[in-house]
Amino acid sequence: MLLTSLVDSFFYYLENEKNMAKMTIKAYNSDWNDFFNYLENELRYDIISLDVAEITHNLVRKYLAYLNRKKLTPNTITRRMASLKSFYRYLLKKEIIKQNPLGLLSTPKIPKKLPKYLDEQEMERVLQQPLLSTEAGIRDRAIMELLYGAGIRVSELASMDLENLDLAYGYIRVIGKGSRERIVPIGKESIKALKLYLEKARPKWTVKKEKALFVNQKGGRLSDRSVRTFVQKYCQQAGTKEILSPHGFRHSFATHLLDNGADLRVVQELLGHQKISSTQIYTHVSRAKLRQVYHLAHPRA
Repeated sequence: MLLTSLVDSFFYYLENEKNMAKMTIKAYNSDWNDFFNYLENELRYDIISLDVAEITHNLVRKYLAYLNRKKLTPNTITRRMASLKSFYRYLLKKEIIKQNPLGLLSTPKIPKKLPKYLDEQEMERVLQQPLLSTEAGIRDRAIMELLYGAGIRVSELASMDLENLDLAYGYIRVIGKGSRERIVPIGKESIKALKLYLEKARPKWTVKKEKALFVNQKGGRLSDRSVRTFVQKYCQQAGTKEILSPHGFRHSFATHLLDNGADLRVVQELLGHQKISSTQIYTHVSRAKLRQVYHLAHPRA
């Protein structure tokens, strides 16, 4: 069967059956374009007439060597190979092929990096940075209280509409990766900051028909990039050891929950992780903190 036709059906499956996140599909598409370019430009294949059976284990090994020669990072190489491997797992699942030519292919091992986060005192300093005497400060405080108080992704925050907010019961409805929905509780500080924003700032910038919860000063939906910019600014103002991205607030949220005795499964649910392994990295952070305290405090450490 033609490779290009099967790749098209693979992407249809990712989007419509597996409900994969748009950003992940975009990354997979970029990886496949790179592989097609390699086949055309380096091996002189005619992509249009190429049969899937011609993609052998040895051919993919050559592609892997080509990526290494380009001095790409292990992260990039591993992701590109993962895109190919996912395609062949799909072919096996649909019984289009009987054997995976990439099954025994090894990719670079990537050392796990502990997520960057702030301790509770540093986070408190950052949250106090926006000035509540200005509409922008009121909005920014509400955004950072929600990022830290609910542990949501910046993309989830930016796409949130007014109707996703229930301040009376203290919950938000979050649309996560792959359009998966979850309900997340929010605390009193988040509720207080959001009420102030909805009363004092948002009405001055937007019109009634705008659905977005967080808006810019022109009244339109606030972008991910804008949030990243001012989060880093407030971290710099607070003099924190790490200049966090919005995702660092999510890391801090999970780390502080586990440090204070929260169950790992509960944290998994709050973060919207499908796999517990995605959440377990935060247990390593907590263990690292325990080791640090031990070495500082024990006389024989």
